Amino acid sequence: MKRVCLHGHARGRVQGVSYRAFARQSALRHGVSGYARNLADGRVELLLCGGEEAVDAVAAELRRGPPLAQVDAVALTPTTGHNCDGFLIE
Repeated sequence: MKRVCLHGHARGRVQGVSYRAFARQSALRHGVSGYARNLADGRVELLLCGGEEAVDAVAAELRRGPPLAQVDAVALTPTTGHNCDGFLIE
């Protein structure tokens, strides 16, 4: 299984709507590590690391988001040099 890491941001109504908790639940369900953190500009920064199919599945769920969110865009790009354990909400 190929391991990948994606880093990027979710934009839209993604703060104050349990988006980070949704990201964590999705990541843990798929065995993906990383983090989700609120940014001052209203976006959520994301890091997803794990098997390629699992990371893709989490990314697809994050594009939909939880019921109260309105996700306008999720932009993720490949990155290297991350060694995450678990999934943190920051």
